[in-house]
Amino acid sequence: MKKTSTRLADGRELIYYDARDDLVRDAVDRRPLDPTVTTSEIRHDPLLGDAVAVASHRQGRTYHPPADECPLCPSAGERLSEIPDSAYDVVVFENRFPSLAGDAGRCEVVCFTSDHDKSFADLDEEQAGLVLEAWTDRTAELSHLDSVEQVFCFENRGAEIGVTLGHPHGQIYGYPFTTPRTALMLRSAARHKEGTGGRNLFDDTLAREIEDGARIVLEGEHWVAFVPYAAHWPYEVHLYPRRRVPDLLALDDAARAEFPRMYLELLRRFDRIFGADQPVTPYIAAWHQAPFGPLDEFDGITRDDFALHLELFTIRRTSGKLKFLAGSESGMSVFINDVPPETAAERLREVASK
Repeated sequence: MKKTSTRLADGRELIYYDARDDLVRDAVDRRPLDPTVTTSEIRHDPLLGDAVAVASHRQGRTYHPPADECPLCPSAGERLSEIPDSAYDVVVFENRFPSLAGDAGRCEVVCFTSDHDKSFADLDEEQAGLVLEAWTDRTAELSHLDSVEQVFCFENRGAEIGVTLGHPHGQIYGYPFTTPRTALMLRSAARHKEGTGGRNLFDDTLAREIEDGARIVLEGEHWVAFVPYAAHWPYEVHLYPRRRVPDLLALDDAARAEFPRMYLELLRRFDRIFGADQPVTPYIAAWHQAPFGPLDEFDGITRDDFALHLELFTIRRTSGKLKFLAGSESGMSVFINDVPPETAAERLREVASK
C-alpha cells in the first residue's frame, strides 16, 4: 500500500491509499474554497450521563446531488470535486461538514472506490483489503490526537438509513470521549470478569455462540459471524476475529488476509435476504474498537479486555417494510425484534454464495 497525504483548497487533509507504489498523486484542488467554519460543541446530559454533539453548520451540507455532480467522484476537466485527481483507489479526507471538529474530535470521509455505481459488496478482495488498511491507518493516526479518545469506522448504505450521497463511502469519527454504547460493553465486561473469577465476556460470548451453532452464519479460520442471541435488529450479524484483539491495529496478517472474503460474503448475503427482485438492502456496518482514553471508571478493565468486532445490521424487517424506532425503542431504549435471531441466521445461511 502507498499512502500520499495532501491538502484541499480550504486546508483540509486528504489521503490517497493506492495498491500500487508507483502512482504519483500531485493533483491540486483548483476550487475557490473558503476556509471551513465549524461550530461543533459537545454537551453532556446530566440525567443520562451521555453526550450530544451540537453541529448547526451541518444544515447546509450537500444533499442528494445528481450523479454528475457527485462530490466524491474524481475530478474530471472542469467538474471539480472533493478529490482533485482524475482517479483513485481508496481516499480519505476531512469532512467539510463534520459533526465533530477541533477540540470536539474529528470526522473523516472514506471513499471505497472511484466507481460511483458500485457498492462495497461489488469490490474485489484486493480492494476490500485496501479499505481495511485505510481504516487501520486512520485508527492509528487519530488515536494520537489529543482531542480523540475513541475511533469509530462505519458505513451507512441506503437512502432509508439517511445517506445523502450515493457514492460508495463510509466515515470515521474520532470522539473526544468513550461512547455510551462502548461504556455499556465495558461495564458488562467488568461485571462478568468479577463474577466469573476473571473470565472475559467477549471470549465467553463467542464460545457460547460457536457451541450452540444455531445462530452461526459464517465461519472461517480466523473470523466467525453470528446473529447475536439478543439481536436488536431484524437482521443483525456480528463478525469477530477468533483471536481477541482490542482494535484494528492488533489484527495479525492471517486475520487481515481472510477478512475481505468473509466481509464481502456477508454483504452479498445481505443483498439477497429479501429476494433477487428486491432493491439492495440498506445497512449500517460499524467497527467497535477499544477506546484509547483512560478506562479507570470500568473497575479493572483494560484495553486488552475489549474485543474488536464489526456489527452489521439492516433496518428492513421484510420486503418493503422498515423497522422504525418507535415508542419503546426511542423512548425507553427497549428494542422489540420482529424476527427471531435463529430465523435470521437460518435465512442468512440459505442465501450463501454458490
